[in-house]
Amino acid sequence: MESEKNHGIVSREEWLEARLKLLKEEKELTRRSDEVARHRTEMPWVKVDKAYQFENEKGKISLADLFEGRSQLLVYHFMFGPDFKAGCPSCSAIADGFNGIAVHLANHDVMLTVVSRAPFAKLQAYKQRMGWTFPWASSFDSDFNFDFNVGITEEQQRSGGTEYNYKREPGGGDPLAGKSIQEWETENNQGPVAEVAKMAGTDLATFTRERPGLSTFVLQDGVVYHTYSAYSRGLDGLWGMYQWLDRAPPGP
Repeated sequence: MESEKNHGIVSREEWLEARLKLLKEEKELTRRSDEVARHRTEMPWVKVDKAYQFENEKGKISLADLFEGRSQLLVYHFMFGPDFKAGCPSCSAIADGFNGIAVHLANHDVMLTVVSRAPFAKLQAYKQRMGWTFPWASSFDSDFNFDFNVGITEEQQRSGGTEYNYKREPGGGDPLAGKSIQEWETENNQGPVAEVAKMAGTDLATFTRERPGLSTFVLQDGVVYHTYSAYSRGLDGLWGMYQWLDRAPPGP
C-alpha cells in the first residue's frame, strides 16, 4: 500500500516512541487552545443599538427574542441567500451536528440559533428536507448580515471596500471565490466554489455575496451586547467532521 511506503512499518516500541513525541505536541496545543479560549471570554462587549428584525415560527421577532430566555446567544451565519434554491453544502455539513448539541447548550444558558437571509418559508422547507430541529431564523430585509460582515451587496462586490475575516477585500468586479485557491481551478476557470454554488442552485457571484460566520451575544438587563465573531477557518472547530478526519490514518 502507498500509505505503508510513506509511513513505514515499525515495531510496537518504535511506534510508542513516535506516539509519545506526538503526545507532547498535542498537550502543548491543548494548553494553548485553553489559553486562547480564556482570552475569548475576556473580550470586551459592544452594545447593539440597532433594532434588527427576524422571522421564525413565532413570526416577526427581535434579536433579544432569539435568546429564548437564555442570557447567551450563539448565531451561526448560514449561507442561504434569497436567490438560493438550497443551502450552502459546507454550511449544511456543519449544521448536521447542531441538533444534538443545541439541547445541551440550552441547558447551560446558551441558545444556539442559525440565521440566513433567505425568506423564512424557504428556510423551513430546506430544514424539513434535511431533518433538522435546531432554531433557524430569517434576516430577510434586515441589515443584520451586512452589519456583521457575512453579506455584501452587488455594488460592494463590484467596487470592493468590504471586509471579511477582518481583512479588506479587493474590488474589480470578480467574485472572490477561488482567488486564494487557483491551483484547484476547474474547466471554467472559476475554481471549486463555482461547483459548490451550483449545488446551492445559484451562480458564483450570487453565492459569494453570502459568507459563513459565527457571532455571539449576551443579554444583560434587557440590553444585547455583541461579544465575539469568527469567520473563514475560524469556524473549523465547529465542524465536528474535521476533528474526526484529522485523526483518521490518511488525514483529510
